[in-house]
Amino acid sequence: MKLNELKPAAGSRFKRLRKGRGLSSGHGFTSGRGTKGQKAHGKTRLGFEGGQMPLYRQMPKRGFSNINRKEYAIVNLTTLNRFDDGAEVTPAVLLENGVIKNVKSGVKILGNGKLTKKLTVKANKFSASAVKAIEAAGGKTEVM
Repeated sequence: MKLNELKPAAGSRFKRLRKGRGLSSGHGFTSGRGTKGQKAHGKTRLGFEGGQMPLYRQMPKRGFSNINRKEYAIVNLTTLNRFDDGAEVTPAVLLENGVIKNVKSGVKILGNGKLTKKLTVKANKFSASAVKAIEAAGGKTEVM
């Protein structure tokens, strides 16, 4: 086999159909849509079921979405142990160290796990158990 003898496999290369480009193209006039009817004349919107009540309208509405909802980035006490003794932990520091991916509406510290280091923690919210644990370890909590 030589370079000048190379050919693509049979059927692997397919010429694009150019619909609506004359009768001699084989796909002219109706462009493969058939004659007349709704599908020939125009597109129907997404979810259209031929006039039948669409499924998304048959289903009952459930729940409620509060547009003013606040979503906090959650941090547990065990993850705060990675910081040095006496360090100041702020949302910016947490973001920088990859503890949280984004600040969202703020940061909330939860009391899950044990804190072994004395830290000054600044956050938007604290759980009651987190405040107890931080102060028991000799640290301080500050609501921003």
